[in-house]
Amino acid sequence: MQPGSHEVFVVRHAKAGSRHRHDGPDVERPLTKPGRRQAQALATVLAPADPRRLWTSPYRRCVQTLEPLAARLGRPLCTDERLAEGADAAGLLDLVRSTEAPAVLCTHGDVLEDLLVRLMGLGIPLETTEIAKGSTWVLQRDGADLVKARYLPPPA
Repeated sequence: MQPGSHEVFVVRHAKAGSRHRHDGPDVERPLTKPGRRQAQALATVLAPADPRRLWTSPYRRCVQTLEPLAARLGRPLCTDERLAEGADAAGLLDLVRSTEAPAVLCTHGDVLEDLLVRLMGLGIPLETTEIAKGSTWVLQRDGADLVKARYLPPPA
């Protein structure tokens, strides 16, 4: 990594229960058993980066996705509405540019789709546009400027 550059890891939440089978509000929909395994595997993959900050959507499935990483690192989770389902990726980009790096952010598929469109608009080449549940986009920053993006498939 170049001096002055930093990585921000943007994770799509792990596998969650069916939206149609969940009886309560969608914000409370939890991870499934495979999703909990993905969350544990993500903690193993992301812990070596030693992220300073852990940001998550307030939705339960996002919080649960980062809980194993937070426990492993002994760091708190910070919730932010800019990562919530239906949020505009402009807020996510603001957070990516301003948070202390390295950092991990957990969000939803629709926000990630918007993020990828915005990255392409900034001229950042993408090797893929995948956003599988439990996957991670690694965004490299130089100061507040985004300079590179790469995709990490789900670990489990």
